[in-house]
Amino acid sequence: FCALGHEKITILLKLQFKRLHGQHLAKKIVLKAIQGFLEKRQPEKALTLSFHGWSGTGKNFVACLMAEHLYRDGLKSDCVKIFISVLHFPHLNYMDLYKIELTKQITETVALCEQSLFIFDEAEKLHPDLLNALEPYVGHNGNIDEVDYRQSIFLFLSNTGGNIINKVALDFWQAGQAREEITMEYLEQLLRRDLLDAPDAHKFLLQKNLIDFLVPFLPLEYHHVKLCARDAFLARDLQFTEEMLDEVARTIFAPKGKKLFSAQGCKSVSQRIN
Repeated sequence: FCALGHEKITILLKLQFKRLHGQHLAKKIVLKAIQGFLEKRQPEKALTLSFHGWSGTGKNFVACLMAEHLYRDGLKSDCVKIFISVLHFPHLNYMDLYKIELTKQITETVALCEQSLFIFDEAEKLHPDLLNALEPYVGHNGNIDEVDYRQSIFLFLSNTGGNIINKVALDFWQAGQAREEITMEYLEQLLRRDLLDAPDAHKFLLQKNLIDFLVPFLPLEYHHVKLCARDAFLARDLQFTEEMLDEVARTIFAPKGKKLFSAQGCKSVSQRIN
């Protein structure tokens, strides 16, 4: 980890999270999880966060922020490894080889950096064999062959659960309640039930009690996408008008006939500015 103290890391993350729009639950949970984890001299297990929500809602953005503020070189750090299921593990016939390579990379990374960050994108597509291979490192085993994995952080990013998260957001909107009134106590039980019914990686992770925090990302509304566009213009020192922000934010929205939730979120804002 970078030489900054734990408190400074948390403060910097909190400041950067101002660019994460419309996600009051994700901000609170991630900051609480990281702060609590970094304060422990000897964690009981590796920190495991599972991000859920529609594409473009901020899952990868938060993963990038974590890498940038925990390591000097950010995502380019030797202590950070990113795995995309369909890219790194595409063929069922080679699963035995993937399993060997995955465990090798985890072992070598933690041997180099006691506090490593592993990001699994499209995690719902992880094969059961890979999940079985991951379990010892994510679980409560602690030392494996004299290497301690309990200081590491594992992030699982997924679209699974997005529909139930969106339904809750829509229900609150239709009831005239602000999205900020959605509590984790209410949403988590619905999300957990949905994930346990899904025939993918999350059912395994939950049944094995490997996930420390479920992190829901709510669907983004029109004004949230405009804020992302504003941030993108400011980051490039470009002049902009309200009309330009409207143009960038004008994408496909759901439900059909209502200009409510952006189907793409902030995912392609930079490309639309170009």
